[in-house]
Amino acid sequence: QVQLVESGGGLVQAGGSLRLSCAASGVTFSTYPLAWFRRAPGKEREFVAGIGRSGVYTDYTDSVKGRFTISRDNAKKTVYLQMYSLKPEDTAVYYCAAKADYGLAYRDLEYHYWGQGTQVTVSS
Repeated sequence: QVQLVESGGGLVQAGGSLRLSCAASGVTFSTYPLAWFRRAPGKEREFVAGIGRSGVYTDYTDSVKGRFTISRDNAKKTVYLQMYSLKPEDTAVYYCAAKADYGLAYRDLEYHYWGQGTQVTVSS
């Protein structure tokens, strides 16, 4: 059974930083593209950042480029999202997702496994 468990969310002031982690089990971690999505109140879930199987290829939604960094440690079966210069509009529940076939994707329906989410709240 595949499990993804996020941690690291919390309350932070605007301009602050957080690092989210997502630990995987029950999956051949190194073969899966991974991504972080988020859902803000009243909005649809959106792609935030993605990383290819080897960790070389990454991509970000425009609103977080230069502020967020996605990385992965295949030995630890963990994917990270380092977030700097946080803004109130980054407030959302953040989810990690794993895709059980080749290639990074930007639509949530293309991902097969999901974590339960972790709340990030940025105060102004």
